[in-house]
Amino acid sequence: MSTDSSISSTAPVVVVGAGLAGLVVALNIADTRPVIVLAKRSLGEGATAWAQGGIVGVLGQDDSIESHVRDTQEAGAGLVDEHAARFIAEHSARAIGWLVDIGVPFSVDPDGPLGLHLTREGGHAVRRIAHAADATGRAIHDALLARAAAHPNISLRERWMAVDLITSRHLKREETPRCYGIYALDMDSRRVETLAASAVVLATGGLGKVYRYTSNPDTATGDGVAMAWRAGCRVANMEFVQFHPTCLYHPQERSFLITEALRGEGALLRLPDGTRFMPAHDDRAELAPRDIVARAIDFEMKKHGLDHVWLDATHLGEDFLKSHFPTIHARCLELGIDIAREPIPVVPAAHYSCGGVVTDLDGRSDLPGLYAIGETAYTGLHGANRLASNSLLECAVLGRTCAERILQTPHDLPAAPPPWDESQVEDADEEVVIAHNWDELRLLMWNYVGIVRTTRRLERALHRIKLLRDEIDDYYANFRVTRDLLELRNLVGCAELVVRSALRRHESRGLHFSRDFPDTLPVSFPTVLTRPAKSTKR
Repeated sequence: MSTDSSISSTAPVVVVGAGLAGLVVALNIADTRPVIVLAKRSLGEGATAWAQGGIVGVLGQDDSIESHVRDTQEAGAGLVDEHAARFIAEHSARAIGWLVDIGVPFSVDPDGPLGLHLTREGGHAVRRIAHAADATGRAIHDALLARAAAHPNISLRERWMAVDLITSRHLKREETPRCYGIYALDMDSRRVETLAASAVVLATGGLGKVYRYTSNPDTATGDGVAMAWRAGCRVANMEFVQFHPTCLYHPQERSFLITEALRGEGALLRLPDGTRFMPAHDDRAELAPRDIVARAIDFEMKKHGLDHVWLDATHLGEDFLKSHFPTIHARCLELGIDIAREPIPVVPAAHYSCGGVVTDLDGRSDLPGLYAIGETAYTGLHGANRLASNSLLECAVLGRTCAERILQTPHDLPAAPPPWDESQVEDADEEVVIAHNWDELRLLMWNYVGIVRTTRRLERALHRIKLLRDEIDDYYANFRVTRDLLELRNLVGCAELVVRSALRRHESRGLHFSRDFPDTLPVSFPTVLTRPAKSTKR
């Protein structure tokens, strides 16, 4: 790992987030420009490492760009940007090849394209998912992190959390607003540092922790979306929060995902009496897109008064399960569940945000100098529902285009950003307020803004969120920042964006299902929110 002394006097590119998206950007810039990568916890934590299923690659003889685009559009329920879907599909083989070249140990098949074993997941017409057993994200992340740690022009900083973007407002410059860097909290020194940057890349992942039950890691607190929104950027499609159908239901493990690839290989969803229920909800049964499967499970749980349903893979055989799904097999066994001999208790959980900061396919946001990549961004690829395994692909493809755009952009800074001002604040004396508000926010989002919604529930949620936001803003204005406070501030901001977007959509489409508007309109458009111009605190 490099140190600050290896960074040149050129203002660095600051990448917020050390997952797949952020590391792809960093590695494709570092040969030319210095890069600082911030990870608010350890470098190994984050959603990338948790991804089990795999990454899409249009590689097989039975596959085509048109087929992948069509599957992406069908899953996205009419709101997919075809240009984005086609561009990313066309670059999928190159992205897979690059990952192979840097040493990602994908599962192999001597007869497969590029020598890779391809699996199938819900919504895909053919097998096109490259994977590393059932721990693809970890394999990809480990390979990228090893490369980044060895690069002399990349500074990896653990336990650094972005506080806010530095914009023209902070420099008191009368100009078209742009980004000049970022304020970041060094959690070891408890100091907020000023990081001037030639470009800032937000690769902070999603916002799953806004819900009580989620498959996401603790880092998924919507930091990038909230910061960009506060800086004046548009956000889009925030109402489309994907609930993964099959998260393990167990008192000791609330965030362990049971990959969709297990259903792709033939696992079946059952009621307690063993009855299959998916064929009654969709002709594609267990291979229907995630929104359909999640709503079906939610319906059956409410209909029968269940805490969970069962995912049965026993017929696949112990040898097959151990070789293809070793992580799931081992973890379930640790928890007393032998998936080769008994079904797995599963429940839907918040998994992925299809909306985010509006960007182009180079990651450029509305604010010059600011980029967003991966789950933080909205490119139009996912529409109203993400197709399985398109998320890692989007990061890999657009991480490279983002890096190329940054390298083509002038990077001189005209002035040094001002230091962080905490002269008017003090140490917090009642941090229980943060814990209480955190719990209240996540519970109300789960109860009022979940898989099935109503206008009345959304309006109640918005009212309570506004009260929480005012209390959190007051706390933020008067006390020194901590990670918990910053995460709560970002979560309440994202929660409000989700609810406001949901209230604007008067139909049911993809991941947004409203009992008050159960029909799907013949024509629909993305929900784009624009922040009113106003001054902001600190």
